[in-house]
Amino acid sequence: MSTLAKARTSARRKAAPREAATSLLDTAYEEIKHRITICAFRPGDYLNEAEISTTLGIGRTPVHQALDRLMVEGLVQVMPRKGIIVKPVSLDEALQTIEVRLLNESYCVRLAADRASAAEMDELTAILGQAQKELATRDGERLMRLDRDFHGVLARSARNPVLTELLGRLHDRSLRFWILSLNTPGHHLSVQQQHLAILAAIRDRDADGAEQAMRAHIDAFRRNLLQTL
Repeated sequence: MSTLAKARTSARRKAAPREAATSLLDTAYEEIKHRITICAFRPGDYLNEAEISTTLGIGRTPVHQALDRLMVEGLVQVMPRKGIIVKPVSLDEALQTIEVRLLNESYCVRLAADRASAAEMDELTAILGQAQKELATRDGERLMRLDRDFHGVLARSARNPVLTELLGRLHDRSLRFWILSLNTPGHHLSVQQQHLAILAAIRDRDADGAEQAMRAHIDAFRRNLLQTL
């Protein structure tokens, strides 16, 4: 075997453990985050690394690193001499998040009205079609995923990666509030109608109409939260 071939083989062998470790970290991160988002780990719950490791079938190190990442994102926090808890839901934080969403998502849909491709509009239509089918089931977790998918495609269609990343983080923070407000009568149907109005304006390339529809959507979310929290 040539020197170059040996070097390549050695590099691949070294890369494999790093890739495996990254994969385990990502898996732990996504699984814990999902449980926080759907309130399986509820606000104020203490998180035990050993128990999470056993539940997920993942080593302690990736779980610890995942919790560190979630702490940076503001979903968990360290309580001195007590441990790690799921960050409690604060009405002030919820309203602050909504204020930032109102500003940035309104701008996002203006861009989307100008830049969204036909394929992206078809993707949004398909998501809302699936959501319509799910309304009868009242499956909160499934509807939450579709809500996230809808806003994710909107963010992507704005053609601004920085804005897309920002909105992804904001929407992740909002999902916990979304789950907690599910019991409001008519909530799912109202969200569906609001999403349809946003999409209709984007299809019409109506930036003003898209912004107005998005503002109405986020304002309705804010009013719903004020009744719930």
